[in-house]
Formats: sequence, C-alpha cells, structure tokens
Amino acid sequence: MENTTTIYKPTLASVEAAAEKLKGVASVTPLISNRNYSKQFDANIMFKREDLQQVRSYKIRGAYNKMSSLSQTEIENGIVCASAGNHAQGVAISCKLLKIKGTIFMPSPTPNQKVEQVKMFGEEYIDVVLVGDTFDDAYHAAMQQSEALNKTFIHPFNDEKVIEGQATVGLEIIDQAQHPIHYVFVPVGGGGLSAGLSSVFKLLSPNTKIIGVEPTGAPSMSTSLRRKQNTELKNIENFVDGAAVKRVGDLNFAICQQNLSDMITVDEGKVCQTILELYNKDAVVVEPAGALSIAALEQYKEEIKGKNVVCVVSGSNNDITRTPEIKERALLHANLKHYFIVKFPQRAGALREFVVDILGPTDDITHFEYTKKVNRENDVAVVGLELKSPSDLEPLITKMKLNNFFGDYLNDKPDLFQFLV
Repeated sequence: MENTTTIYKPTLASVEAAAEKLKGVASVTPLISNRNYSKQFDANIMFKREDLQQVRSYKIRGAYNKMSSLSQTEIENGIVCASAGNHAQGVAISCKLLKIKGTIFMPSPTPNQKVEQVKMFGEEYIDVVLVGDTFDDAYHAAMQQSEALNKTFIHPFNDEKVIEGQATVGLEIIDQAQHPIHYVFVPVGGGGLSAGLSSVFKLLSPNTKIIGVEPTGAPSMSTSLRRKQNTELKNIENFVDGAAVKRVGDLNFAICQQNLSDMITVDEGKVCQTILELYNKDAVVVEPAGALSIAALEQYKEEIKGKNVVCVVSGSNNDITRTPEIKERALLHANLKHYFIVKFPQRAGALREFVVDILGPTDDITHFEYTKKVNRENDVAVVGLELKSPSDLEPLITKMKLNNFFGDYLNDKPDLFQFLV
C-alpha cells in the first residue's frame, strides 16, 4: 500500500507572514563578512549575527511567531515552556510583548544569571519555577501543568509556527547577500533553525548547500539521519548546552532529512578554541552553540575555497564563569594540556630535579596535587602541564621514563582523568 503521509514543510508565504509579525520585535541582524576567517580559508566567510538579538539569540523569532498565533482562549489560559536558556528568554519577552501570562520551568541547577535574565525580560507576565536536576525534569513538570490547567505548551523546536519563525533567518540571509551563497553552516540542537532555514533555501536558493553542525557529544540529528529514523540518545554531553538534546523534533527530522546536504559533528574542544579565537581576534562573544558553525569550517576547508559561505552565529548567552573550563577544553583539544601521574622519589631535591631537569624551559605546571602514597619509595602526584607545542610531549614522556618519574598518562584515560583531575 502506498504511503500517503504528508510531511509538513514551511511555505514561502508562511515564512513571509512570520517575518511580518516579527517586524519591530526581532532585529534584522547583520550579515557581516569576517576578515580573519575569510583570509584563513581563502573564501568569503560571512557571519549571520543572531547573537545581536535583544535576547542574544534567534530563539525570539520562533517563540514570538508561535505565541502571536494563539487564539483568545489560549491566551486567556496562559502558556508554559521548559528551558534552561535561550528559549526561556525568547518566551519571556514574548509574554511581555503580547501580554500573555506564562510559567517557565527551568532545571534547579540553572545559573542564577540566566534565571534573572528570564525574569528581567518577562517582568510581571512570567513566573519562573525551578524544578528537578535536568531539562527533562523541567519538561515533564511543564507538560503536567499544561495538561492539568489547559495551558499551551510552547515547544522550543518541534512546532510548525516555531519552525516558520526560525526560518526568517534564512529569508534575511538571502535578502542581504550580494552574491550567490554556496554554503550555509547552521548549528543543530532540536532542529528548529536548521529545518526552517533549509526550507527557505530549498525554495529560493536550491543550489546552496546547507551543512548542519552538532557537538560530538550530542549527535542526535546525525544519528537519526544515519539510521533513517528519529532516534533518542541515551546519554549526551551537555557542554554545548544550546545544541545538546537527546532527541530532535519529529517535524524537524523529516525536513532536515530532505534538505540538509550534510550533517557533521565538531569536537567540544574545537568549539572552545573557536570561542577564544572569536573573542581574542574579533571581540565577538559567543556561547558554545554559537561557535559551532564557525568551528565546522576546518572540516570543509577544501570545498569552501573561493566560495561565498555563511555561518549562522546563533547566540551569545555565555556565562563568564565558564571561561576556565573553555580554556581548559581548548588546550586539551590542541594537545597542549597534559595530565600525568608522577612518581617522586622520597629524597631531597626530587621535586627540584623534576622541574629543572625533566621539564622543558617553556613547560608550565598548571596543576599539582599529591595523592595517596602507594609505596615507601615514592610520593605520587597528579600533575597538569601546559606545553608550547604538541611536539614537546613525546620528549617529555621519554625523559620522565628514563629518570623514573613516569607513573601514568591520564589524557587518554577518561574515567581515571575525571576521577583524579
């Protein structure tokens, strides 16, 4: 029997209607050519700066478009949502602008800075409820209230109106570009932005290749496309929090399956390198998800030479308290930060010998912690070293072994690494 199931797709009319609704609400963000990355990749690299929205991400587009479509009864009943970040801010400001009462469920560990931002945008129109330890806990609490009180649940990505709102990013890019666009790199979390944007390009610029980008630790869309069915992951790495979901939206998966030219993953350490590069070279502050599209360029460096390339910079809600972790992950990825178990003979001058004779002149000790003694001859310490070049590692290990300081190398032992460092 022939399958007659119709896959939802945004139409040009529906996206243009969303753009009309968003006038004066969401900024028409600039499309800016970036000199540093253009030179590095011998291409015209342009950034679509969604980090410059009032709520510092594109999420306001989908949230407002959805909420402005509610019936009078739905408005009177109010709305709920679940989010630990950007979606919550988009919903909050939409509540205030549309004068709709909303309850926003956030996980209890959400940083206070994010909670305060949500309250600031929503003012008296929203209540924030902190519940559970994870997004899933907040989601289930929101759904319970939605069903019990007949409140509309504003989904962060798996909703037609949300997809159409996010699609306006694509509409703007095509309108702003002065030359044909060959590639667009777009971050993928739940898939709302990638589904919407790719649909617009399919209609207006079908030769443009749309490349979806996920963090290596949360490859939900990649896994689903490979298996040809929407798949929920059991465990994910939450570091790139704006693009870390266990399961993408069913609507989004169906659209991306047809529209994306490729779906790739980027290591979290590479994302951290890109965050630091953007800050140091361009004074651009991005959140981890906002750096994904730019971090992916390295994988396409041959294909994009001489081409017009757009990277969607999706947001800049980065918590400054994460900076040490971002730097650490970047150094580990660059093979410049290394952790060892070091055995120090119990004799005078052993530590000095290690520092003076074993370490190179540019090696820095960044972590030092004695652990439990394992025998009477040696003290044992976990030592973190920052090197100037990856090529310094092998000579260092060789010297440590020759002089009996080497206990173990921890970088390639993740379970031990997390336990000791």
